[in-house]
Amino acid sequence: MRLTVIRGDITAQDVDAVVNAANRRMRGGGGVDGAIHAAAGPGLLDECVERFPDGLATGGAGWTTGHDLPARWVIHVVGPNYRAGERDRSLLESCYRGALEVADEVGARSVAFPLVSAGIYGWPLEDAVRTAVRTVRAAATGVEEARFVAFNETIYGLLSSQSEI
Repeated sequence: MRLTVIRGDITAQDVDAVVNAANRRMRGGGGVDGAIHAAAGPGLLDECVERFPDGLATGGAGWTTGHDLPARWVIHVVGPNYRAGERDRSLLESCYRGALEVADEVGARSVAFPLVSAGIYGWPLEDAVRTAVRTVRAAATGVEEARFVAFNETIYGLLSSQSEI
């Protein structure tokens, strides 16, 4: 699998699937979640309500279609909320592994990832980057490209240095 890092907007990525850093309710929110819901249109929320009536557990992953996004699929993951005391790294690792398992399930060969839990959920940035890169690199998957999409220069720099790209 090829790991790439770009600075950009995850909602504009021309990939098979984008990963959404969702909340447990799966009803939209702020940050990456809000941006993906806004760009995908109201059909995404409707599908989330239908497919995930009880939401998703922390560390879980599931898919919906991409609706108005360039990506065919949205893979929703629920990262741990570090600020709320969810500090078990295995839950964060589970998000990345689960996203790749779901990508394999739907046949996605290219996947764009945000940095899960590193925004409003407050996971320490350097550890979030290290965990993301190591977990994705170690995964057994049919995905050919895992693209990390950084929304600012700081995250781009950290991801680039960890990814050895």
